[in-house]
Amino acid sequence: MVRVGIIGVTGYTGSELLRIIHAHDQVELTYVTSHSFTGRNLSDIHPQYSGLMEMVCHPFSVEEAIEKTDLVFCALPHGEAMHTVPLLTRAGIKVVDLSADFRLKDKVLYQEWYGKEHIAPDYLGKAVYGLPELYREKIKETTLVANPGCYPTSVLLALAPLAHKGMICWETLVVDAKSGTSGAGRNPSQFLHYPECTENFRPYRVAAHQHTPEMEQELGRLAGEEITFTFVPHLVPMIRGILSTVYLKSVVSMEEDELWSIYDKFYANDPFVRLLVPPLMVETKYVYGSNYCALSLKKDSRTGRFIIISVIDNLVKGAAGQAVQNMNLMLGFEETTGLEMLPLRP
Repeated sequence: MVRVGIIGVTGYTGSELLRIIHAHDQVELTYVTSHSFTGRNLSDIHPQYSGLMEMVCHPFSVEEAIEKTDLVFCALPHGEAMHTVPLLTRAGIKVVDLSADFRLKDKVLYQEWYGKEHIAPDYLGKAVYGLPELYREKIKETTLVANPGCYPTSVLLALAPLAHKGMICWETLVVDAKSGTSGAGRNPSQFLHYPECTENFRPYRVAAHQHTPEMEQELGRLAGEEITFTFVPHLVPMIRGILSTVYLKSVVSMEEDELWSIYDKFYANDPFVRLLVPPLMVETKYVYGSNYCALSLKKDSRTGRFIIISVIDNLVKGAAGQAVQNMNLMLGFEETTGLEMLPLRP
């Protein structure tokens, strides 16, 4: 058994990691940390695991991590992970970091979008961006994975096949995305207070969301050019799920069946990407609680625009599930190990 730990286990992502790792037959959870709940049992923080997982939360210690783990999931907030991750990697521990601290390659961009100076810029070039559908072979060889953001996962999987072929007319690209409230984390705020968000539907951080440069970076790498596009996120009154609707025009004339052929070929060997054939159209419940991304493709024959709709569970494929998928690749396991749970519906 490979020994794994979770640094920052108390949030929603930490809870999902516990759920997935508990069912994984090739790893053993040996170390969990929490600053706020040091000395408390996991079941005090996540009562759904009472009688199933009774580990005690420790304060973070590099020495203890070295003694108890071979791989660590770092689920610390943005700005905190960059203090911790280098200590772990220098000690020879493999790390899957779920913060944004190592996703961007440019420290100036990081400071611009996250408002903090990056204290470990040398690691920006060392971290592999953890989207297996794009970087599977690099993930297998690395010791540090930067797990993608939830919005970027849904958007990049929607656009990668066309970006890779250089077929997107970038000035036409608009992404309209909706997320459930769990994407904002467990800490309470007025923004997420039940009377504020239930029976309500609001845009936020319009044209200013911090995931924007991450998406532009990765799409630009695929396309081989610098790109920009319009991204508008929304909060919807549900717990889990992201639905991203992408509008674009192609640089070449193409029919809908050709679009399907491109996506079929691109994702032929990707176990967690599903193309839903018409008349089915994706819904967030089609991926709820699972590590799948489901895609629908449509051409608007009147305008010539292509519409690509992507859905993921933001806590699974958008966070913890994808982190375990990356762990599987880093440790030489089958990529799907522990992740083949079917979506929940209703």
